[in-house]
Amino acid sequence: MGGEEEFGPSALGTKEHWDAAYERELKIFKESGDAGEIWFGEESMNRLIRWLEKQKIPLGCSVLDIGTGNGVLLVELAKSGYTNLTGIDYCPSAVQLSKSIMEKEGLPHVKLQVEDILNPSDELSGFQVCIDKGTFDAISLNPDNAAEKRKQYVKSLHKVLRPGGFFLITSCNWTREELSNEFKEGFLFLEELPTPTFCFGGRTGSSVTALVFQHRT
Repeated sequence: MGGEEEFGPSALGTKEHWDAAYERELKIFKESGDAGEIWFGEESMNRLIRWLEKQKIPLGCSVLDIGTGNGVLLVELAKSGYTNLTGIDYCPSAVQLSKSIMEKEGLPHVKLQVEDILNPSDELSGFQVCIDKGTFDAISLNPDNAAEKRKQYVKSLHKVLRPGGFFLITSCNWTREELSNEFKEGFLFLEELPTPTFCFGGRTGSSVTALVFQHRT
């Protein structure tokens, strides 16, 4: 399960694909008010928020949503009381969509900006919590040297997350072992969060992996 053997290069790994996708979603939102899909479903968002609450992460801590898309995770975090929220995406149309959704939800304090996590600006630093729900997966599918881009992602993440900060990742491409190996440079694996399991042919597995890492110097 997982890994590049099953998940080869794909259009899903290109900026062109996501630009077009979020331009469509932005048009749909303007026409109907539909915010679009929730990656990995609502349960995936609830799982992350439950972990933050269980760890008693302060509501004012700085949280970065990497590859925020339509920003729905940030909406749920704000509704749960978190006040220092930032979302980034390399697609301007995604940021425009998420800003429209924040406006509709009455959440003007949520910060949204166009940023590429593989080449973050200097101002993007010092976050106490970073969350990734599918962005590392998409980078892994890039047809142009995905392995190098994954390494760059780990370096950039280490730069934007403060020492001792937490990184929560949800993936459908990678297993716990593979992700632990990908993030072994500069990160300590803390725990795996429970995700829905399925049974097929007498074997039980999980189609989604959710892990927590901690930044170490």
